[in-house]
Amino acid sequence: MTTDAGARTRTFTWTDPAVTVAAARSMSGVELMGALVRGELPRPPVCDLVDFGLTRAAEGEVEFAFEPREFHYNPIGSVHGGIIATLLDSALGCCVHTTLPAGAGYTTLEIKVNYVKAVTASTGPMRCAARIIHRGRRVATAEAWLRAADGTLYAHGSTTCMLL
Repeated sequence: MTTDAGARTRTFTWTDPAVTVAAARSMSGVELMGALVRGELPRPPVCDLVDFGLTRAAEGEVEFAFEPREFHYNPIGSVHGGIIATLLDSALGCCVHTTLPAGAGYTTLEIKVNYVKAVTASTGPMRCAARIIHRGRRVATAEAWLRAADGTLYAHGSTTCMLL
């Protein structure tokens, strides 16, 4: 049974990801992330889909902004854990990417997420920061935190990435 009581809509657009993918071949990871922060390259489509964005990048660290909304909700009225995991995974991967030379890549081997507190639309603007723990020749590890504007921790996670 479907009902339209209180129905809401959301429309979004995205830019062809091939532009950023091509740039990644000729820019170091930190250059690529910096260009994304400055708006010189189009945002990856996942940022438009989930509605978060890269706001800071330096070698070995990044930060994303996120504002929880109703369209992120699960059936029990809080932001779906998959949305939070996607945000953490994006920050962790981009953090690793900032350490790579032009043309190099990585893939996530493992991600661990810890949910500490429920996130709702009333939580307000949030920041997800990530930093490198270890960067070797073949493997990198990183950790990330999702915090509200007042510094309250809502989730944290870690990753292991294979460098390609």
